[in-house]
Amino acid sequence: MKGIILAGGTGSRLAPLTKVTNKHLLPVYNEPMIYKVIHTLTNSGIKDISIVLGGESVGDFIRLLGDGSDFGAQFSYVYQQGAGGIAEALYLTRKIVQGCKVAVILGDNIFEDTFKEAVREFDESNTHDCHLFLKRVPDPERFGVAELDDDGNIINIEEKPANPKSDLCVTGLYFYNAEIFSIIEYVINKIGYSERGELEITDVNNYYIQNKNTRANIVDGFWSDAGTFKTLLRCTNFVNRSLNESK
Repeated sequence: MKGIILAGGTGSRLAPLTKVTNKHLLPVYNEPMIYKVIHTLTNSGIKDISIVLGGESVGDFIRLLGDGSDFGAQFSYVYQQGAGGIAEALYLTRKIVQGCKVAVILGDNIFEDTFKEAVREFDESNTHDCHLFLKRVPDPERFGVAELDDDGNIINIEEKPANPKSDLCVTGLYFYNAEIFSIIEYVINKIGYSERGELEITDVNNYYIQNKNTRANIVDGFWSDAGTFKTLLRCTNFVNRSLNESK
């Protein structure tokens, strides 16, 4: 099973901090943001990682991260022109990871939990085609919101709904089987890009939900994106507390 970190985008919500650098290079307390995301994968047993980059900070990433050996991993890099969405960024890795199951994580998502058992189960079993990781939040309207049936199965995801049907948001961690790239091609051909000019990962996830065997995993520990000033501070404070409590 291979890992994919999506670390492109403009980071406009964090301007002017992102005027001269990529948001994933900003600090979350004691480390660059992307370090935290790498650790989520490596601590879960994933060592072969492709990182999708964009903008003008590619050289900074490579100087910082190198070939991955400092993390006990192996890195490859892919460049995304523009900001075409999560599914487009994922699709750019197809020549590197095609034929493999993948764990995809957004480069601004900070998790307390590690997912070693979930990775082992998904990698070794063909029971599910997709694992989506959900978290209960007080402001689900900011996210893709999962609707579950009485048995706990996901039946639909609605992107940033005005009236959310649950408080379970879809976090930026996704496990997909090797069919993922053909499914993205289906979305490209049948649904296309959204009004905001992006190939939406929600369309991909809803295809899995409607046509494949998708499992919902509830995240127990801390989770937040770090893409706004408020959430970047939230993540920084969490890491600060965690490190101080462990002393």
